[in-house]
Amino acid sequence: QVQFVESGGGLVQPGGSLRLSCTASGIWFGFNDMGWYRQAPGKQRELVAAISRGGATNYADSVKGRFTISREYANNTMYLQMNSMKADDTAVYYCNVNPNRGLSWGQGTQVTVSS
Repeated sequence: QVQFVESGGGLVQPGGSLRLSCTASGIWFGFNDMGWYRQAPGKQRELVAAISRGGATNYADSVKGRFTISREYANNTMYLQMNSMKADDTAVYYCNVNPNRGLSWGQGTQVTVSS
């Protein structure tokens, strides 16, 4: 059984920054391609940032140049640094393997960009 726990969300002003954290039990990030997903109200969950087992990263066009995904193997923790945030970044953010391939989702962490 795999459990993901996301944290670090909150309210931020446009142009501000947040750093999200993700930890997991039952899975080692070093053996999996991982990703950060988000789901805005009324929209499908989408992958916004991905990191491969080898450390290669990729981003959705909407967040390129603003978000950075990383992980620390020592504590099995993954991060999403979000800078220059926009109102469209408002969503619940989740971490999981990439692709999801049926693994369960955590409760996510709410990010709200006020304007």
